Amino acid sequence: MLEISPKTNLLEQKNYRYALQDVAEPNLYRDIYDYESVPKVPFNHRRVPMGMPEEIWISDTSFRDGQQSVDPYTVDQIVNLYKLMSKLGGPYGIIRQTEFFIYSQKDREAVARCQELGLKFPEITTWIRATKEDFKLVKDLGIRETGILVSCSDYHIFKKMKLSRSEAMKKYLETVALAFEADVMPRCHLEDITRADFYGFVVPFVNELMKMSQDAGIPLRIRACDTMGYGVPYPEVALPRSVPGIVYGLQHYSDVASEYLEWHGHNDFYKAVANASTAWLYGASAVNCSLLGIGERTGNIPLEAMVFEYASLRGSMDGMDPTVITEIAEYFKQEMGYKIPPMTPFVGRNFNVTRAGIHADGLLKDEEIYNIFNTKKLLNRPASVLISKTSGLAGIAYWINENYQLTANEAISKQDPLVIALKAWIDEQFDAGRQAAMSTNELETKIEELSGGRLARL
Repeated sequence: MLEISPKTNLLEQKNYRYALQDVAEPNLYRDIYDYESVPKVPFNHRRVPMGMPEEIWISDTSFRDGQQSVDPYTVDQIVNLYKLMSKLGGPYGIIRQTEFFIYSQKDREAVARCQELGLKFPEITTWIRATKEDFKLVKDLGIRETGILVSCSDYHIFKKMKLSRSEAMKKYLETVALAFEADVMPRCHLEDITRADFYGFVVPFVNELMKMSQDAGIPLRIRACDTMGYGVPYPEVALPRSVPGIVYGLQHYSDVASEYLEWHGHNDFYKAVANASTAWLYGASAVNCSLLGIGERTGNIPLEAMVFEYASLRGSMDGMDPTVITEIAEYFKQEMGYKIPPMTPFVGRNFNVTRAGIHADGLLKDEEIYNIFNTKKLLNRPASVLISKTSGLAGIAYWINENYQLTANEAISKQDPLVIALKAWIDEQFDAGRQAAMSTNELETKIEELSGGRLARL
């Protein structure tokens, strides 16, 4: 059968109707995932078209997936982070949604406190156990959408749940029916999709979900979950690992509209950000992230990374305030005691700090040479240097100018007698066996002494 595609406006074949393949033995893709070696990336040289949606956005799982990986957040911490997230996302809701647990009284108090703020974005959604009582609780809380776990790989269906594919599908469809009965929009989390039989289970299952949604008159969201971080962004990769293939297939063979398609990834193979960007490029409107990437095992897609990916792809922040990223990082460090690895992009202590003297010399001449962008403007984090045995005169001069916030007219050069005297003292420290970089307190004390009060401690 030939039909005009509403997405491409081209005449396309529509006779691909995939039926459930109820296999006797699980398909574990042992040629790719043999468990005794690194998972392989097979190519089949099939390309799918890139098609970024008109609108893309970020959703958040910091209070669900993120919170499962650290000490539980207090209600006040959740409320404060929610407010910061709203401020970061801006008035147009680029950070569109965030999800909460509602299992305990504390969980529900956090939801209520955030609801009382009356913020439009991010919209509060939930994650629940798939029971009739929990669906009623979601409805009673005045929440429109909730997440439901629908694991889709044979690893989960056969090995964890001890079911056949048909039994798993029946169980899932009955659960989704409960959501529709409660007049709640379900968000179906297709767990472990990068190890699932895409055409033998995923597509037929999603087709049934879409039919149910149409019959109920309630939209349904599909979250494609790369639970183990096996997804890869490269073109021409074969399923089940192909991110472009998964997004294209859900749109093309299951008619999932971009606005109801979401990508959720993990960082086990360092591909979380690249995979999320790829999901946007190939048709998913939403990517699901967590603050600082905190999540199961190696973590989720870092939300702050996708703020900058959004700006890179769209050419604008569209109302987002990236300086709030620094506020969020400081809140995690100061109020929650969370230790951010110092080299972490955008939020780590050293992400725009250099120790090398030759780099510092470049910063002194023009910071654009060695800084990724105007970090002072976009993150309220000026480029800086650490003073060590390799810093050189340029590094010391740059550090003094930045630390004492000297204007262009006040700035000192690397030939200044103060810089030369300070370097001589620093060299003595390292010649005597010192290994650690100089602390701010040490440097300020010595500068006050050497400058004769010309530069007083801040």
